[in-house]
Amino acid sequence: MVERAREFILDGGNGVRLLAYHSYHAEGLAKAMVVLLHGWEGSSDSTYILRTGRFLYRRGYDILRLNLRDHGDSHHLNEGMFNGTLVDETVTAVKNASFLSPGLPRFIVGFSLGGNFALRMARSRNGIPVENLRCAICISPLVDPHRSTLIIDSLPLYRHYFLRKWKRSIRRKQELFPHIYQMDDLLRLKSTMEISDLLIRRYSDFKDLHDYFSRYTLQRENLRDLAVPTIILASEDDPVIPVDDVRSLAGIPRLQQSIQRWGGHCGFIESLAGKSWYEEVVYGIIEKSLT
Repeated sequence: MVERAREFILDGGNGVRLLAYHSYHAEGLAKAMVVLLHGWEGSSDSTYILRTGRFLYRRGYDILRLNLRDHGDSHHLNEGMFNGTLVDETVTAVKNASFLSPGLPRFIVGFSLGGNFALRMARSRNGIPVENLRCAICISPLVDPHRSTLIIDSLPLYRHYFLRKWKRSIRRKQELFPHIYQMDDLLRLKSTMEISDLLIRRYSDFKDLHDYFSRYTLQRENLRDLAVPTIILASEDDPVIPVDDVRSLAGIPRLQQSIQRWGGHCGFIESLAGKSWYEEVVYGIIEKSLT
């Protein structure tokens, strides 16, 4: 899959540019194109993205690994900084990727924050949001970002992991655009909530942190216009996405849930070899959608 990948800069509208990698089969041989969306501070090269892409590519699917803004090696492409509300530019970029795998059915598979994006991307925009989109699949999707941010900060290992990656991303943004971003004081903060608060107050138009988080919290009343079938795969033992957040979305038209007793966060490991069984589930959903 990686050897057959071509790099593209996709137009996200309003001057926004997003980095993507398209792995293709010979003309006429691919069944569909699958768009993969990583989680917060992940990238198109995250292990779970590469593993899922490889699994589906070997079974006849073209793969588009899309980087959200400021993820992967893409900080230089846009002056503005990433935030969780930027779903419109992601939808536009996927729409503008229609010249890749032309005419094929399309599927979106998102993980964690990418699952949150996938769910919002499946909403109707006076019709199907993306040409030929058949289904969206959300693995351990982020539902309530405020609650999950508090949980991350309460778990030392998770807090250290995300702070290390996020601060590296912030430093990169400051190095590229020093005339816009002065964030040395921010880099000394010790929690993701503190950093979020300062970033929102200093570099955004949101009223406050509550306003910001509410803009990409998944709520029942905002998801009743799903344009395509959408499936959530989640687990009761997810350490950062409370299962009751996921269950709060039950009963929404076109939204199905599969909640497992075990699985962790985007894990669903079936053996000591580290194989994840969700790949087979995703493959089965896609195959069924094509029949």
